[in-house]
Amino acid sequence: MSESSDRTMAASARTLLELLLLLILTITFTISINPVILVPGDGGSQITARLNKSASPIVYCEKKTNYYYTLWLDLTQITVAQDCFVDNMRLVYDNVTRKTLDSPGVSIDIPGFGSTPTVEYLDPARERFTTYYYYVVKELVKLGLTRNVSIRGAPYDFRRSPNEFQDYFKNFKSMVEETYKMNNGSRVTIIAHSMGCPTMLYFLNSQTQAWKDKYIKSFITISGVWGGAAKTLRVMASGDNLGIFILKDNIVRKYQRTATSTAWLMPYDTFWKSDEILVSRPGRNYTVKDYKQFFADLNFTIGYEMRKDTENLVKDLRPPGVEVHCIHGINVSTPASFVYGKGFPNVQPTTINGDGDGTVNLQSLHGCLRWSKQQKQPVYHHTLSGADHLKILKNQTLIDLISQIVTKKSKFSKNKLKN
Repeated sequence: MSESSDRTMAASARTLLELLLLLILTITFTISINPVILVPGDGGSQITARLNKSASPIVYCEKKTNYYYTLWLDLTQITVAQDCFVDNMRLVYDNVTRKTLDSPGVSIDIPGFGSTPTVEYLDPARERFTTYYYYVVKELVKLGLTRNVSIRGAPYDFRRSPNEFQDYFKNFKSMVEETYKMNNGSRVTIIAHSMGCPTMLYFLNSQTQAWKDKYIKSFITISGVWGGAAKTLRVMASGDNLGIFILKDNIVRKYQRTATSTAWLMPYDTFWKSDEILVSRPGRNYTVKDYKQFFADLNFTIGYEMRKDTENLVKDLRPPGVEVHCIHGINVSTPASFVYGKGFPNVQPTTINGDGDGTVNLQSLHGCLRWSKQQKQPVYHHTLSGADHLKILKNQTLIDLISQIVTKKSKFSKNKLKN
């Protein structure tokens, strides 16, 4: 064999060895990143509906469809056919079973459980302004994870509260175990936003420590509503047009009041003082101790029943028993209390603001800090100044932080809370 052939074979061998090493490094890197399950917050899941109604609120509202169509989020329907949208979104509370039913003649589905598209975009048409977890998913894919395999979504019916999530939690537990197996026994990181945070806390509190130790790597909470939010009181009283100026508050209120999740996320007396005025109107003030009277004055006493059903679900804020990364915005003007005039509750109030993330008040966002002395697993705290409650999901600092957490590139020593 010639010297030239020897050199060629040696070069080929080196190239092959380099490729094998690169492949090994790639596989090792990929496996070192734990799979992720994304849990959305209030309004963060798509909702589809099929209609078979005998009546409608307005003559032009469609009563029958032979297919499931997008109910949430369809901006055209919300703005142009508001009464139709609200009548299809609303829930009906059963005071005997203490459960809610969908609006008569409306069949609801939450699409995309186990996959990512329905939590990446709120509009299935993938409109740019309806992005949700898209930028988080984009970063995770860049790191080597794969949609629907090592990145999965867990959407749910955000109109309801965890006391009605029995099937969802059963399916979620199965998905965690399935994801663990699909990824070679790699434990799962749960990333939750807003209402998804206390929802997942409720789930984790319901699992054995042995199960959590085996299947859960960490719990990343973003903008968690740990102790409620004052904003929900305005929603209950006069409605919230969601920042869409042509959407009428008093119309959308007809749906918002029926959502048990709204009652669940009202401020808690474990976070607000009993003499702290949250809502005032001529001749009356309301604190966390006045909810029964508040709902009576709204002529919506069912709201108080919904609150009683939900207020103790995570009120004690028992630690989750897993590693926690608590992330939220600060230094954003946030509704803290509301002053109504004579038209209460059918007028919008003057809002008095405090600190928070624009939606959730600071004391509620800080609820996760209580766990540092209540569990052996580490609790890390990260604040992003100026990060809005929803816009935080496209905040580059948050994206970088999640990247560091899932790739274990930072020990976060300066952010760890002492036990």
